[in-house]
Amino acid sequence: MKKLIATLKANYETLLFILAGLFLMLALFKPNIQLKQDVQNYLLVADVSQSMNAEDMKLGNKTVSRLVYTQHMMKEVVKKSACGTYVSLGIFSAETVALLFMPLEVCKNFDIIIDTIDHLEWRMAWSGNSRMTFGVKAAEATFAYLNVPAKMLFFTDGDEAPKANGINKLDITDVRIGKNVIFVGVGGHEPSPIKRFNAQNKFVGYWGTDAAAESAGGGVNYNDASKDDPDPPVAYAEFDRYLSQLDAEHLKEMAGDIKGQYIEAQDKPAFYDFIQSQSSVAKFVTDYSVRWIFLIIAGLLVLSTYIPDVYRNGFRFWKFKP
Repeated sequence: MKKLIATLKANYETLLFILAGLFLMLALFKPNIQLKQDVQNYLLVADVSQSMNAEDMKLGNKTVSRLVYTQHMMKEVVKKSACGTYVSLGIFSAETVALLFMPLEVCKNFDIIIDTIDHLEWRMAWSGNSRMTFGVKAAEATFAYLNVPAKMLFFTDGDEAPKANGINKLDITDVRIGKNVIFVGVGGHEPSPIKRFNAQNKFVGYWGTDAAAESAGGGVNYNDASKDDPDPPVAYAEFDRYLSQLDAEHLKEMAGDIKGQYIEAQDKPAFYDFIQSQSSVAKFVTDYSVRWIFLIIAGLLVLSTYIPDVYRNGFRFWKFKP
């Protein structure tokens, strides 16, 4: 035993470096432990009604539809979210919010989330009308189904069909999820025509005022590919086109009614900073990395090899200090 102790003392530096190397190797394997943590949990909801096909948004130098712009911003939110953040995805049409998948961790499921967002389109809609107040009520039911707190980002132009009025507008002041709702306004501030497509997703023209009014009331289920006319009626003159724009005032009013928030969709750092600044809203059992612990131990072991030299030099300094 004495011989072993003597050997260790004589070769302590080698031993410390070997131990440091072992902890560095452990750190390379990304060690994790399971802990219940406060995490960001986003429910991304995309309005897939026809008005979201209006092309009045800019991505770089390219003009794109409101839905394409929504897809871009949703993907950026996912990309800028730290590992451990959870995301679920839903779509809004008519009076209902449909959940596409339950919360998924962004890093482990990144490709799945991005691919699903890429495949959002107007043909997912199940009815021609679009009633935002009813949609908010439906979103409340979706929250109950999730059974876990989430921050809902509702991407929409706020353009209702038929237009909201005293008869068809639902009272939403009793909605209890307001603190977790952010309406994200997507669309231009100038009236823009809405592209119309047939069941094969082929552009056939623009929605006319008469056709839009008929379908908006729910009488025509134009999103059902089995019933859609291969060449549906369109506006043949510019003055016959149904025009749409971002209804920010309506969205702000709804946000005020439920004590939620409103922000305009802008592909700028300030928007994403605002989203990331939202407080953690859920607790999930997630992987917690302990790599930093192994790295600190390895560093301390390396520094420990210098302790005897520091001690000796320090002792000599104080002993011979004039």
